[in-house]
Amino acid sequence: MAISVPMTVLGAEKLREELQRLKSVERPAVINAIAEARAQGDLSENAEYDAAKDKQGFIEGRIAELESKLSVAQIIDPKSLINEDRVVFAATVELEEVHSGEKVIYQIVGDDEGDIKAGKITISSPIARALIGKSEGDVAIVKAPSGDREYEVLEIRFI
Repeated sequence: MAISVPMTVLGAEKLREELQRLKSVERPAVINAIAEARAQGDLSENAEYDAAKDKQGFIEGRIAELESKLSVAQIIDPKSLINEDRVVFAATVELEEVHSGEKVIYQIVGDDEGDIKAGKITISSPIARALIGKSEGDVAIVKAPSGDREYEVLEIRFI
């Protein structure tokens, strides 16, 4: 039995959109490219055919990967967690680095959704692991390569 993998509603939607694009746009395009390359004759020296077959393999592999991920996804809507008073998956957390006073806001998301520039950190990241279970006012100690960093939890939101 497969283990479920947490994913936000938005993350699941992005994977579904990519899957739909691959199936309805990319796959037909590569099939046409293969057919056109075949029509040119000798396949043993046909670079276009080889490139199209490679691309087809990549597309089919990505489709299988996305279908697999979506089949085991435990989709979590952050708005359904509104009564939580601790940091959990899908929470948006405002933090203050204790020593520098620098404030940051992160949402804890699934492993396929991470985007540090957009403020989305994965559940498996060191900072997310340190934050899980913390409440407002708690200090989380994050093990970083440059040494331990302390973050105070200022606010927990579910948006």
